[in-house]
Amino acid sequence: MTKQDPTKLDVAAVEKWLTSNLPGFEGPLEAEKFNVGQSNPTFRLITPKHNYVLRRKPPGVLLKSAHAVDREFRVQKALYNTQVPVTKVHVLCEDDDVIGSMFYVMDEVKGRHFNLPSLPELARDDRYAIHDEMSRVLAAIHAVDLEATGLSDYGPTGNYYERQIGRWTKQYRASETETIPDMDALIDWLNNNIPADDGLRTLAHGDYRIDNMLFDKDQPRVAAVLDWELSTTGHPYADVAAVIMQWMMPADANSRGLAGVDRRAEGLMTDEDFLESYCRRAGIPGIDRFGFYLAFCFFRMAGIIQGVYKRALDGNASNPERAKQMGAAVPRFAEAGLNAAKTV
Repeated sequence: MTKQDPTKLDVAAVEKWLTSNLPGFEGPLEAEKFNVGQSNPTFRLITPKHNYVLRRKPPGVLLKSAHAVDREFRVQKALYNTQVPVTKVHVLCEDDDVIGSMFYVMDEVKGRHFNLPSLPELARDDRYAIHDEMSRVLAAIHAVDLEATGLSDYGPTGNYYERQIGRWTKQYRASETETIPDMDALIDWLNNNIPADDGLRTLAHGDYRIDNMLFDKDQPRVAAVLDWELSTTGHPYADVAAVIMQWMMPADANSRGLAGVDRRAEGLMTDEDFLESYCRRAGIPGIDRFGFYLAFCFFRMAGIIQGVYKRALDGNASNPERAKQMGAAVPRFAEAGLNAAKTV
């Protein structure tokens, strides 16, 4: 069987399928790939009257439960017209024979995309409000009524961290390319320090960070939260820790963090600012043992990056060169996870 190129799209096949399955669709169709993102290849679909976005699973053999574009489609459809800003999704194609893998099509949202949390493209006085908006939207995600939106069965019940640590350990082992002692130690520590189930069960985004959002062009307002691949029903504090984890990374184009940045001088939120803002909106006094949630997020991100790296080696990565660069970061994330564990 010929290996498919994940950077390519059979435009003729997509146009034919959409003509039959998307009301109002009219060609001719052109497509261009977005270069951001590493998981599910994403394409802008251009027609004379309307632009769409297509997200597909990568072609080839994939890890079980990975690249769940059908789940992305479901959750965004459920959240449309709620307090959580998402794009309008249109159709899901589950027939792999059309283009080689499952895909869905949604509206393109016009807005500002910020790749770095330091927000260098904004004036100093405009930056804090963007971070505060991230806090507002995250609290809104966690406040979603699971019953009213039909998402009560979107993820299993029970201890979220026990489930997630087990899942991502299996994913990591399935894509492991070398032994990383710190990763093995972090997995052991997490398994031995899982908090008791406190009964909190909310919608969880799973990869909440500034580059997975689009903002209105003229105000600090989120126009759409993107990339719901890792979403599930689970524990909200993992999403909060994911933001802080990202900010703890080096402040460069590859790591996209805020380490070493004088945030007060640059008009940015501190970690404490973000936690206070979120907790106030969530109506809670604070988050105990926050180091555990940070350690968990570093572990999960290391697992994700290892999977991206393995796909690059196998020729299935969405952005192969970037994926290979990311693979070198797995030991750094494992080490950071162990450091976070020491703060518990």
